[in-house]
Amino acid sequence: MRTTLLMRLFVVLLFLLQSPPRLISKELLQYPLIIVPGQGGNQLEAKLNKEYYYKPLKQQLEYCRSGMREDGGKWFRLWMDCSILEIPPTFQCFAEQMQLHYDPHLDDYTNAPGVETRVPFFGSTHGFHYKDPDRLNQSIYMANLVKHLDQMGYKEGINLFGAPYDFRYGLAGDGHPSKVGSQFLQSLRDLVENASKANNNNPVILLTHSLGGLFALQLLHRNSPAWSRKFIKHFIALSAPWGGTVLEMLIFASGNSMGYSNINPLMLRQEIWSLESNRWLLPNPRTFGDKPIVVSKDANFSASDIPKFLNAIGCSDCVHPYESRIMPMIERLKPPAGVPVTVMTGYGIKTAETLVYGDGGFEAQPEIVYGDGDGLVNLASLLAPETEWYGLKQLEFLKVIKLPNVSHEGILKDDVAITEVLKEVHQVNSFVMTSSA
Repeated sequence: MRTTLLMRLFVVLLFLLQSPPRLISKELLQYPLIIVPGQGGNQLEAKLNKEYYYKPLKQQLEYCRSGMREDGGKWFRLWMDCSILEIPPTFQCFAEQMQLHYDPHLDDYTNAPGVETRVPFFGSTHGFHYKDPDRLNQSIYMANLVKHLDQMGYKEGINLFGAPYDFRYGLAGDGHPSKVGSQFLQSLRDLVENASKANNNNPVILLTHSLGGLFALQLLHRNSPAWSRKFIKHFIALSAPWGGTVLEMLIFASGNSMGYSNINPLMLRQEIWSLESNRWLLPNPRTFGDKPIVVSKDANFSASDIPKFLNAIGCSDCVHPYESRIMPMIERLKPPAGVPVTVMTGYGIKTAETLVYGDGGFEAQPEIVYGDGDGLVNLASLLAPETEWYGLKQLEFLKVIKLPNVSHEGILKDDVAITEVLKEVHQVNSFVMTSSA
């Protein structure tokens, strides 16, 4: 009888250890959690004013101001609205309204003339449960993860918060303005401090996905170590493109159809070139070295040749802001002083590693040579902290969790991946952390 009872207890204990943490006692769940989503996981609303309505437009864009937005002057969802992307005329409107403009005199980016934008739901996770709220089955983003955090004991607006942002904008190196990106970092700082104050002055867990991890790292770099130690308990980064991604060179060169067969990928190329954040995501030489990434009949390009590459594809206006604003910011991948970090990433998914262009040039789709990664970001980029931070004195703590056969967004949806995320949040709350660095 005693042996049978012990065996039953052992089985129950094993089950609890292997299952996702569903609920932690109130005493243990003490650190508020702020989620910062990835590039495509934010919502963006727009409004068109008279400057847009009455400016000279190409003939094919007349639809933007007539049939598409009969309620001009009211806010509408620009990103993401799948219905816009399904009809070629409205898709062209979308491409124009999404564009940013670089002003060399301001040394900063602004919206297209006549387009006002805003990011809804700041402070809440509601804006990134789904990419398109009208297409729930097709556009799930963080809904599963947020649901499990709720079951674990985190409650929206009490100890669970979200920090969405205008993903088109980025940041720049010292001495260069980034009005929109800097405003987001200030809002995120305020949210961190308010979340801490509302939770007995306990520090905050930052949980990020993809580009959100780069913003969070910049938040920590641009505030003092004393501030970080006071307000940040732990930084958990999922699928962060620390060193950029080869896929970004593909969409810069040949555009992106966004998965729609009726869209010519080149239709979005001007919009892709204009976004400040896209330059930030180009592969950097620190991570990718001098290995050729783009191979063409006329020349080969490595991550060290990005300015030459931009000129070659016709984006000569991209070169100066890339060299002056982005390159100084990505020269080093510094760890955040005084903040423990957990890097979690998938791998084992074929990911573009080399792009080979033939007779059609850059306007044709290339032959792709694949390597390892999470389907969007290369493994070398995903694991850059493990490579570059090991042994640095500024590094407080680093744990790297690698999840086989988990994709870039699968890390937010797959049961195995969500279980690992919840375990990590549980361990942070339980003070049980083991560094892998």
